Amino acid sequence: MTDEVKSDAKNMLVLASTSPRRRALLEQMGFTFHVVAPEVDEQHQPGETPAAYVARLAVAKARAGLALWTGRQSGGAQANAYNPVVLGADTAVVLDNEILGKPCGQTQGTEVLLQLSGRAHEVMTAVAACNGAQWQSIVCTARVHFRRIEAWEARAYAATGEGMDKAGSYGIQGIGGIFAERVEGSYSAVVGLPVAQTEMLLRKLNVDTWSMRIHG
Repeated sequence: MTDEVKSDAKNMLVLASTSPRRRALLEQMGFTFHVVAPEVDEQHQPGETPAAYVARLAVAKARAGLALWTGRQSGGAQANAYNPVVLGADTAVVLDNEILGKPCGQTQGTEVLLQLSGRAHEVMTAVAACNGAQWQSIVCTARVHFRRIEAWEARAYAATGEGMDKAGSYGIQGIGGIFAERVEGSYSAVVGLPVAQTEMLLRKLNVDTWSMRIHG
């Protein structure tokens, strides 16, 4: 991430998320971008499927992020020189069609890991891109197979604190990766942002992604 904007860039990329994992994945893609932190009601609606839930939140975050960025930049020369494209994303861990949110503490984190033990679960990450005139969104689903986790091991992992701010109570890109035997689908979607799908999503909005890359 950087606070500098290339003078020859046609578009300006804004990430509507404070997730360090999504920031790292955008940096991995070579993008220079800004970050905003919109407030969005994340309450699950009755009868809403997990896929519909993450899709709705991703769009809401992108739109709220665009409004926040536009309000912050209104009247400035930078606002007139660049066309902001805002990315919003949301991730849910789903087991038996039920969304497993972030744990409230180590006890709940341990319980969730034992639920996932020896089973496969889905990780759904929705990404939405909005430029003010139009928006595009996708939902990317990966299937993660966990090995059997002993109770003592689940407690030990929960005690590290790594999974406390993550859906499903684990981080596959960290110590939590020791539980995942294999992933079917996008690994980066499990981390928080499917990089291949995000690239194509931006192109659907006619964004010249190569002009926004750090080394582009």
